[in-house]
Amino acid sequence: MVPYPYQPAAALLLVVGGIIACFAGYRLFRTVLAIYGFILGALMASSMMGSTNTMGMILAAIVGGIAGAVILTFAYFVGIALIGAGLGALLAHVAWTTFQPTDPPAFVIIMLAILGAIGAMVLQRYIIVVGTALVGAWTLIIGTLALMADRTAARDGAASNAWILYPFAPAPGQRWLPLAFVALGIVGMVVQLGVTGRKRLAA
Repeated sequence: MVPYPYQPAAALLLVVGGIIACFAGYRLFRTVLAIYGFILGALMASSMMGSTNTMGMILAAIVGGIAGAVILTFAYFVGIALIGAGLGALLAHVAWTTFQPTDPPAFVIIMLAILGAIGAMVLQRYIIVVGTALVGAWTLIIGTLALMADRTAARDGAASNAWILYPFAPAPGQRWLPLAFVALGIVGMVVQLGVTGRKRLAA
């Protein structure tokens, strides 16, 4: 949850983070962990504040974001497992919501997250490439849609007190999102395997 006036900045962070993860996630994996640790920490911490408590949301997002970035950056192998688990959970949500209007059952998410974490530790390089490409693609799409929505809301005068990020379920009329997500993710994998991921550099 982010105060509405800060939605463009938050959406821009999603876009930049998505581009880096999608097209250079393997080479800059520690940077990707820091970015996504910040995003996850900020979202979790700010969601504990009331939607009208602007200053509280900002402070909570900063503190939670820094904590999340530090934790994921230093927990390298944990970060790899979390990428795999996150990839499994993301695929569960995308696949399920493509055919059903509801969220997937918890056991489906848990099982795919566990399988993703195990696979990430066994096949680190390829899981990092696939995971960062797909997660980056989804983040890039969500951030871009948020920037477009912000311009529409500003034009229509429909701004609310807070912007709540719902990253998994496509909005009505946006059923094309899973296809765009898969296509962009594949492009990211190709770029990483063919160009940016050939030689991994320390981030």
